[in-house]
This record gives sequence, C-alpha cells and structure tokens, in this order.
Amino acid sequence: MCLPLLLLTAGYGADNPWWTFPDAPPPEEYGNLLINRTSEKNGVKAATFSHWIHRLKYSCRVCHFELEFNMKANTTEITEEENRAGRYCGTSGCHDGKASFGHDKPDCDKCHNGNRGYGKEKFSNLSAFPRRELGNGVDWTKALRKGLMSPVDYLVIKPSSDISFDKRIKLEAEWNNIPPAFFPHKAHVAVLDCNNCHPDIFNIKKKTTKHFSMELNLKGEYCGVCHLTVAFPMNDCKRCHPGIQ
Repeated sequence: MCLPLLLLTAGYGADNPWWTFPDAPPPEEYGNLLINRTSEKNGVKAATFSHWIHRLKYSCRVCHFELEFNMKANTTEITEEENRAGRYCGTSGCHDGKASFGHDKPDCDKCHNGNRGYGKEKFSNLSAFPRRELGNGVDWTKALRKGLMSPVDYLVIKPSSDISFDKRIKLEAEWNNIPPAFFPHKAHVAVLDCNNCHPDIFNIKKKTTKHFSMELNLKGEYCGVCHLTVAFPMNDCKRCHPGIQ
C-alpha cells in the first residue's frame, strides 16, 4: 500500500516512473494555494490562500464542511459575488469586513496577488511549535495536543456531537517486505468532520475502498488529497509506516 522499502531497495529518483513527489516548496509556502479557477480568465490575479495561517485560527472542518469548500483545490465554484453575499470566504466571522478584512477595493491585493508566498513574514511566529523535518517543518498534531493552538471548531453550524472516535486502523501492505500503515482516527477527527473523508474519499467499511494504492495517493487521490501538498507529505514515511527502518 505504500512505498518506503521500495525506495530503499529499488532506488528512488525523479526519473522513477512510479513514484513522483511534488517538488518541495520552502516551509513557509508548504500548503499555500493559488485559487485560479476563474480569476485570470477575468483579468484578475489568482488569489493566494495559506493553510498554515488559517489553521492557527480555524479547524479544517470549518472550511471543508461548514463553508462547503471541496477538499481538492480549484474545484469549488466560488465567485466574488457569493463571497460578497456572505458565502465561502465572505461568511460572517471570516472575511466579512468585521472579523477580518472584507472585499472592498483597498483589500483586494491581500488575496488577489498571485503570490504563493504572500504573508511568509508571519511564519516566524511558529518558531516555538514542535518541529518535523518535512512539510512546514511543524508537527501540527503535537502542537494541537499541547494546547499551543486553539482553532475554532465551527462558526455557525455546531457539530452535532462531540466526535471522539479514536480507533486506530491497521492497514496491511499488499507488497512483500512493506510494514503496515496505521490510520489514527483521533488525530483526524480533532480537526475534520467524518464526512470530509466518508464516503466520497473512503468507503465507511474497512478494506472496501477500491483501487486504494500508493500510486494513486501520489496522484492526489485518497490520502493524497491532503497528505501531498497540505498535511504532512508522504515522504515522511514513518508517520504512517512506523515499522520502516
């Protein structure tokens, strides 16, 4: 199901036809997106969005459940008109001109600047957070667990119950000599809603998701929806496959 021992035995490189990791951006740009579904077509620079800036204030659930942003970038049919009408980024409590800057002309360049590194000067604020080698260089799970951050879990739609499902699922690899992967629900439900993953990305029953493979993960499917360019990257192999030496 995953690749690390293959990398050790068969060799990994940019010319490997099976395994291609995205080029690693600087830590302060990891997870940053350019939202450009229609911007440049309409003569406006792409809007920049920094996950690490927003995740300090809001859980993933707020945007990807309550505000109805799809998990994949540039697939949500967001428009400036809807923003101004109080949807998506313009929702009350977000960029409504009260809680944060709004959509008046003086503020346009704060989003529509086409600069993936916009706001990087704030990255030094994370210097006291637990460190990891890859991605942002930040262990966000540990930071949340230690109380170094307290992201808001909802704006209007309060979760129906306290989600505390903590089952740790063992996923046996289908290749010889590859140790199993482990999926911790507890770390994920701390910031996500169950329906962020189920049923659109993963079937609710274990081992019933067809075609789930490392190859497709690395093409942005399944775990790769998040763990490719936003959550910790998949070349941080031991995070999922702790048995790898």
